[in-house]
Amino acid sequence: MAHPSRAQGVEVSQSSNDTVQTEREEAGLHYHRCRWCGTASFRRLLCPVCASSDLEPEHSAGLGVVVRSAVVHRYTDDARNESLVRLPEGFVFRCRVVGAAPERVQVGARVRPLSGGGPDTGEVVFELCEPPRNDDWL
Repeated sequence: MAHPSRAQGVEVSQSSNDTVQTEREEAGLHYHRCRWCGTASFRRLLCPVCASSDLEPEHSAGLGVVVRSAVVHRYTDDARNESLVRLPEGFVFRCRVVGAAPERVQVGARVRPLSGGGPDTGEVVFELCEPPRNDDWL
């Protein structure tokens, strides 16, 4: 008897709710939590606190806050933003923030991961949750 979701070797696609749910899950970050001391880390082979290699993979929603922001021109004529972002899981990492001009990314701005951002280079790309205010006096 054929499986109800397959007809003649052709798979039936998921419902739109399942697809949206999967896209949201993929938009987050995968990080590791040490099984010994509980420290969260991103892209590390060893725990930065106790040097244990017993790390458990976990998934973050990825919503974070910019704690440092700088404009860099390294290796290119175009300016780009390079920021340190703190996630509620307890780790800080360097990434690129898009969604505004590089000099308009402010400390304290909320950011979320940009799905599909930089998989070729391994670069983590975030986007601003809210566009920066247009202050005339700046």
